[in-house]
Amino acid sequence: MGTLTAVSITDASLELELESYRRELTGYCYRMLGSGFEAEDAVQETLVRAWRNIDSFEGRSALRSWLYKIATNVCVDMLRSSQRRARPIDLGPATTTAEPHLETTAHENWVHPMQDDRVLGIEADPADVTEYRETIRLAFVAALQLLPARQRAVLILREVLRWQATEVAELLETSVASVNSALQRARATLDGMQLDDTTPLDPAQEEIATKYVKAFEAYDIDSIVRLLHDEVKFCMPPYEMWLNSAVEVGRWMLGPGAPCRGSKMIATSANGCPAFAQYRPVPDEPGVWRPWNLQVLQIADGKIVSIDNFLNTELFEWFGLPTELRESEEVEQRA
Repeated sequence: MGTLTAVSITDASLELELESYRRELTGYCYRMLGSGFEAEDAVQETLVRAWRNIDSFEGRSALRSWLYKIATNVCVDMLRSSQRRARPIDLGPATTTAEPHLETTAHENWVHPMQDDRVLGIEADPADVTEYRETIRLAFVAALQLLPARQRAVLILREVLRWQATEVAELLETSVASVNSALQRARATLDGMQLDDTTPLDPAQEEIATKYVKAFEAYDIDSIVRLLHDEVKFCMPPYEMWLNSAVEVGRWMLGPGAPCRGSKMIATSANGCPAFAQYRPVPDEPGVWRPWNLQVLQIADGKIVSIDNFLNTELFEWFGLPTELRESEEVEQRA
């Protein structure tokens, strides 16, 4: 698949062929842009441009390569007018509950989570799933944002998607030597960063995630703290603060985070990690919970090593999650 010729294209076949690349293009654009919302927009623009310019596609190269070239140009154009996305961990030292420094930064300045289902189909090969999880972690995506756009594209195409240097050179309309030089500089930048471990998700990790949810819904802070690595990374965009201690996380949850008591959680997945949508109780509406936070957990060596809390309720609809939970509905479902 991927070598349509000009004479073989019909509207129906073209639409099906273009759509077959949506998931992988979304993963590529997400790594380039650091935002699922922007990645979706970039992919849509890529497919629209491909549709409009199909007459100029003469089948001299693979359709896949042509689409990636368009997607790269779209992403580079978008990056020219935007600030680098980051995680709170990238902006300064850890704080404490006593002095949390609760400054906020607009949502568009943060790396956002990506729903796994949008970039990887259920029919994917297990080896592809493992590789996907290793290259979509929040820390890795945030690290990519440090690279200039063309270095970023080269690193993703060469190291993540395993393209040949000659293929990347053709896509970027440059030389192989230039591609190799850009890759070397990109590697040097990332090698100087301390990225989170990327261990495969297994039943033991899933058990830890299940225990975490049970403890969170019971608001059993002692049990939560026991599940955390001593130096767990805990952040809450759009707040610039982040914590780097299981003890501090416990203090936070019993202090400023106390209104989360009584929350309900719905499991999902993001960035190759367990993720949970948190619904906080509505104080003046008993039996009603509304979206508050999307939590992405990373687990390694039997402990939770990072919790990224995204206080952006727009993510709930984008992840296909309910906009409200009601106790009456749960009773009906159990009946």
